[in-house]
Amino acid sequence: MNNKEVIQIFYACDDNFVKYTIVSMTSMMKNANRDYQYVIHILNTDISEQMKEMVLALADDDFTVQFDDVGDYLYSIRDKLPIRDYYSHTTYFRLFIAEMFPDYDKAVYIDSDTIVKGDISELYMHDLGDNYVGAANEQAMVQVDEYGTYVERVLGIDRHHFFNAGVLLINCEQFRKNQVLDKFVQLLHMYDFVVTQDEDYLNLICKDKVLWVGQKWNTEVFGEIPCSEEEICIFHYIMVSKPWHYEDCRFGDYFWEYAKDTKVYDALRRELAEYTDEERREDADSCDRLLATAVAETNKENNYYNMLKAGKLKAKDRLLVLEKIAQYEREGRFDEDVEEDPPTKELQPEDIDYLRKKASSKIKKRFAYTMARRFLNNILETRQMIVKEIIGIEHFKNLDSGAIITCNHFNAFDSFAIQMVYEAADHPKRGFYRVIREGNYTNFPGFYGMLMRNCNTLPLSANPKTMRKFIEAVDTLLKSGNFVLVYPEQSMWWNYRKPKPLKKGAFTFAAQNRVPVLPCFITMEDSDILGTDGFYVQEYTIHVSEPIYPDPAKSKGENAEMMRQKNFEVWKQIYEQTYGQPLEYSCDAQKAAGK
Repeated sequence: MNNKEVIQIFYACDDNFVKYTIVSMTSMMKNANRDYQYVIHILNTDISEQMKEMVLALADDDFTVQFDDVGDYLYSIRDKLPIRDYYSHTTYFRLFIAEMFPDYDKAVYIDSDTIVKGDISELYMHDLGDNYVGAANEQAMVQVDEYGTYVERVLGIDRHHFFNAGVLLINCEQFRKNQVLDKFVQLLHMYDFVVTQDEDYLNLICKDKVLWVGQKWNTEVFGEIPCSEEEICIFHYIMVSKPWHYEDCRFGDYFWEYAKDTKVYDALRRELAEYTDEERREDADSCDRLLATAVAETNKENNYYNMLKAGKLKAKDRLLVLEKIAQYEREGRFDEDVEEDPPTKELQPEDIDYLRKKASSKIKKRFAYTMARRFLNNILETRQMIVKEIIGIEHFKNLDSGAIITCNHFNAFDSFAIQMVYEAADHPKRGFYRVIREGNYTNFPGFYGMLMRNCNTLPLSANPKTMRKFIEAVDTLLKSGNFVLVYPEQSMWWNYRKPKPLKKGAFTFAAQNRVPVLPCFITMEDSDILGTDGFYVQEYTIHVSEPIYPDPAKSKGENAEMMRQKNFEVWKQIYEQTYGQPLEYSCDAQKAAGK
């Protein structure tokens, strides 16, 4: 692409709306700085070949145009989607951009009912920092008291800090790091927003993480215009302010100026001529209904914000997980996960460089650790993960050999907590490695998949040859003085505070290599931060216990069993002392203890 910087731009539309996209694209292309290369993506599921040809014909030396069918991606995440109907609406497609295109750091999303009078590259060049989006205020919330009251009393967001989602500069990196799509799905489980729908969800998720870019980049044709006509860069024909439906639409001349140069001009003029007075009355009625809906939501006793403050609003998927945990505990199924893992593809021996000997593996590792460090700093800064205290770090500092580190497994972030323990122990010449599941290595998507494959991970495998290679790698690492984190409970149960029965694998490795086991147990307490899932973020205290050494007089099997039992007793003691209650399960105690 001639070594020009590439700017990624996204529209989302269906076959009926693509003609307006064509006009918006035409205006953008005529006013863009040609020192850049542009890729225009049309997110869709059902655009006809005839309309596609018309759009593709707009491409030139500086603008590439491509259609991205969202259907395959929706199918790939179908198990996440609790309400299928939401995803038939193109307005929700913007939420998928970061995950669908994991190589993009930043992108512009723009609604089709727009005219771009300014240079779109200037919007793209805003420095987002760690903000999730760059956006402009939603003027309906600022100028209409009922809407402003709605966002303040139902969403808990100041009316002057609510953005319009029709023009967004998206920080794709932050969307992935902060699991914006997952948070959206959680909120869908929890509450059905019926006023501005996707805009409400996005504002909740991105609250306090918005770069305000100025109204000239999203001037809604609504009420009082907050900037002069000369400085406006993007006209946004929101709600019923559509030039193709109203001859007297404000700033409609700009739309028709660009429309006349397109192949859809005649169709748009026909649409205007054929739009009936009855349809215009229905437009007015729809505006009245929307305002009435906002007032009704504001006055509901069980609206989102009231329920959240009262602690009555919990994500349905989290509640289902908690129910499943209780069921599995009653049935003694401690080694089974309660949440779906990624599908597993068998890892072949040639697919994995366990010891990172290849130059390409080392480069990927350096990059992955840089990204992981940024991510960890971010979740600590934003208090998505809170480490209150590390107790017993001297036990780690004093280790003079390799070791198996054990930890209870209750959250996807718990390995970051143990990473912090490793760093606090200050063993710069001795590496820290994590044993993970096969599917997490082979099939985990996006940003987390990149970390799973490159941050000193040691994936298990169903392939016997790969497992031999895995065992050899673990033996080599331990004998070389490195540390290997293993979750001996085998399963991950979200925010489960009790220690679960332990499998022998971790302790067999320690016994085989004559290295100690370093038991780490993380206890939790509610913080004062209420997450978007309706549950309080947990504060972690990390307990590092004295290492458990193999007995030279015992066999490998005897040592493995001895260390397993001692590890469990240490965890049990920490649990009982911290929470002030005996460790009891709802199933048979002997079965739970693995005896």
